[in-house]
Order: sequence, then structure tokens, then C-alpha cells
Amino acid sequence: MNRTTQVLSALPIFTGLEERSLQAIAVLAHELSAPARTVLIREGDPATSFYVIVEGTVHVEHDGRLIRSLSAGGFVGEIGMIEGGTRTATVTCATDCELLEFGAFELGRVLATFPTIRARVETALAHRPHRDG
Repeated sequence: MNRTTQVLSALPIFTGLEERSLQAIAVLAHELSAPARTVLIREGDPATSFYVIVEGTVHVEHDGRLIRSLSAGGFVGEIGMIEGGTRTATVTCATDCELLEFGAFELGRVLATFPTIRARVETALAHRPHRDG
């Protein structure tokens, strides 16, 4: 098992997948290190990436108000990627972060190939505030 596959296997969104499936996802993921105060997503920008937090903590803000903090195992960027359009919140690294980044094509492949991951992302999507909420 390579490093990315090991990282994936430890994240709740990928729980229960076989090593072969994890390897297929690892090929699509881009490992990213971001120092504290890095803005990953800016509210109103086009949605181009989905991030899974491997290490560290991010803050999610909407209209300048803190909505939530997420840490290892959490993910951000699903609303804009799945619903299309622009970002609904700003996401900033509160600490130094290690992330896995998936572009639109890569995320589409993961969601189309692995229904369990799609279901987990859609469940989170249903419970997070959207443009109207």
C-alpha cells in the first residue's frame, strides 16, 4: 500500500473500500500541503476542487461569519462541485494542513464509480447550508 492509499484508508469518507478501490482513488487524488491562513476556497468563486482534510483544521465562513471548523477526515467543496456554480463559503486553513484535492473530473469519476462515497458526500450536502439557507 502506497502513502496516498494508506492516507485514504484512514479517512471516514473512504471507510470500507478494498485496497484496489483505494488505489484507483489514490491515482485521482492530488496531495497538497497548505500553511495556516491559506484560503482554499473563496465564497463566490467558481467551484473547481473538492478537498479531503488529512491533517489540520479548516474554518468555513459564510458572509464573514464562522459556520464550522473541520479537521482530519472532514471534507469541503462538495456543494459547488455537485450543484455547480460558485462557492457558497470561504474555507481557510486554521492550522497547517495536509489535504487531498480532487478536480471536477476526478471527483466525478470517484462519485460515479463508488456509490458509497457518493452517498456519504450527498448526506453531508443535505445537512450543510446552501445558497438559500
